[in-house]
This record gives sequence, structure tokens and C-alpha cells, in this order.
Amino acid sequence: FFHHFGTFLLLVATVLLIVTCISAPVINDISIMKVDFGRLHVGGFKRVTFGTFGWCEIADGQADSCSSSHVGYNPANVMRMIEGTSFSNYAENTTKALTKAMILHPIACGLNFIAFLLALGAGLVGSFLASLVAALAFIVTVVIMIIDFVTFSIIKSNVNDDDSGSRAHWGSAAWTTLAAAICSLLGMIILFITCCSARIHKRRNRD
Repeated sequence: FFHHFGTFLLLVATVLLIVTCISAPVINDISIMKVDFGRLHVGGFKRVTFGTFGWCEIADGQADSCSSSHVGYNPANVMRMIEGTSFSNYAENTTKALTKAMILHPIACGLNFIAFLLALGAGLVGSFLASLVAALAFIVTVVIMIIDFVTFSIIKSNVNDDDSGSRAHWGSAAWTTLAAAICSLLGMIILFITCCSARIHKRRNRD
């Protein structure tokens, strides 16, 4: 039962990371961070959503305007162009460089899925390999989670400290990455424990 529960957690981590990967500009409303504008704009409500591989500008009564999907973009420059938010050269260069590391999102997703497939074998060797891959998946997931929060914490701080009245908030994709890291960790621990207990049980049967 515990082995299958650990396997299920790896599948959940995979699905959660897929959600993060298809954030803006793939699905406009799913974001790692979103910015609601405080000033009055033509068309009323306006928002910018930042995702894994790009961003979208959403406004009432207007078609959404999104960037193309690609690895690495400049969220500081996006806010400067749309809202006039000021950033230091260090903040802009740091956030721009960190977005290039977001290619780790699909890599973490793939590693969790491979660990899930290996765990389905349910054999001793399969469980051991699954726990190793799950450990690697957890490490990569934690790294990309930290990158997400560091990158957009810089943007969030500058936007919220600006006198424009705009407010930056964490989007759902930030929390799906965090939840994926937790599921990956628990899945790894459960698989490792069940693998060790299976080896101990097998030795006792031999003796």
C-alpha cells in the first residue's frame, strides 16, 4: 500500500509540474506571478501574468497580448514598458538570467514521470531505481522552485514598492511547483523506505 501511495505522489508531482509548464503564455490565466494594475486604463481592469516561458497582458474588452513561448525573457523590462516600474541594472540582469533556468521545469516534470514509471514495476530493483530518480527529481524541483521565488520576489518587491498602485501577487503556478516539491519528497522517502523494508524482509526469508 505504501509503495503504491509513493508511486501516486510522483504522478501527482508530474501533473502539478505540467500545470506550471503550461502557465502563461500557453494558458494566459495560469501564472507564477500576476500584477494587477492600480491606475485606470482604457478598457478597465488590466493584469500582466508571468509564466514559465513568457508573459501575457490581459485587459477587459481587449484581446490578450502574449509573448511567444521561449526559454528566458525579461520580466523587469515588461513591467518597465507597460507600467514604468523602475529596476536597477542588477535586478533586471538577475531576473533575466534566472528565467533562462526555467527550462528545468519540464526536466523536473520528466524526472518525476520517469520515477513514477519505474515505481510501477514494484520490484526490488525497480523500487531502488525509482527512489534514486525520485531523489534527483526532488532536487531539481526544489532548485527550480527556489529560482521561481527568487526571480519573481525581485519583481514583486519593485512593483509593490512603486507608487503606481499596482500590486503583484503569487499565481497558482508558484504553488503547484511548491506542492510538486513536497509530493516528490514524500514519494522519494516512501519508495526508499519500502525498498529497504523489502530487502530486509527478503534477507530474513533467506535466513
